[in-house]
Amino acid sequence: MRLEAILREFPVAVDLGSRDGAFRQALSESDAAAKIGLLIDTDLSARMLAGRGAAVVADEERLPFGDETLDLVVSTLALHWTNDLVGALIQIRRALRPDGLFIGALFGGATLTELRQSLMAAEDEISGGVSMRVSPFADTVDAAGLLQRAGFTLPVADIDRVKVRYAHPIALLQDLRRMGETSVLLDRSRKPLTRKLLFRALEIYQERFAEADGRVPATFEIVTATGWAPHDNQQKPLRPGSAKMRLADALGVKEQPAGDKAG
Repeated sequence: MRLEAILREFPVAVDLGSRDGAFRQALSESDAAAKIGLLIDTDLSARMLAGRGAAVVADEERLPFGDETLDLVVSTLALHWTNDLVGALIQIRRALRPDGLFIGALFGGATLTELRQSLMAAEDEISGGVSMRVSPFADTVDAAGLLQRAGFTLPVADIDRVKVRYAHPIALLQDLRRMGETSVLLDRSRKPLTRKLLFRALEIYQERFAEADGRVPATFEIVTATGWAPHDNQQKPLRPGSAKMRLADALGVKEQPAGDKAG
C-alpha cells in the first residue's frame, strides 16, 4: 500500500466511492492503518454502505465536505464514472487541508482494449462503420495533467497493467455486468447491440487474442494519480539559472554547446 511509504499521519480520511469497502479491508491488513484516525466511507448507494461505521451517501461530483476539512482522500476505481472529472478533482482539492493528500486509482486507456478492438472490427464488418461501445479512459499523461488543472501540486501518475484470463469472452461480459461496469455513455450509438454483432465480436476476440491454451486475456490498466493540496512549505522547483553545478560535471562528460557539431 502506497500510504506505508508516506511518513505522515492523517486524522481525517475519506474513501471516495468505497463500494464494498475494499480499501478499508486492505488498510486493516496494512501498517498504514496506524496513520489514519477517522476513515469515512462514501458511496452513491446507501445499500453498499450498510453496516459500516463512519459512512456518508455522497455523489463524487457533489461532495458534502467543507473546505479544508480533510487530510486524505483516496478513491479506488470510482472516478472514471464522473461526468466532469476535473470538477470532481477540484472539489477534492478544496476539501483537503493545506498539504493534504489525494491518491486515486482510475482505469487507464488500454483497459479492455481487446474487447474494444473486437467490437469495432465486428461492427465495421457488419455495418460498414463503428461507434463507441466501450467508455474512454484516461492515460498517465492525462491523469497528471488533470491534477495540475485541478490545482494540485507535486502531481505524479504511474501505471500498472493486470491481465485477467477467461475461458471465453462471454465470461468477461458477465463479469463486467456483475461489476456494474457496462457502458453508460450518453452519446453512445442508439443502434442495439444485435446478437449477430455480439457473436461476431466474440468470434473476433477469440481469433485475434486467444492464447496457446485457448483462453482469452482481458487487459485492465490502472493509473494511480497522486497530488497534494498546495502549502507554502512544500518543495518548489529552483528558478532557472540558479544551479550551483553543471550537469556535464555531474555526468562526467564534456559539455557540447547547442548548434555545434559533435567531434
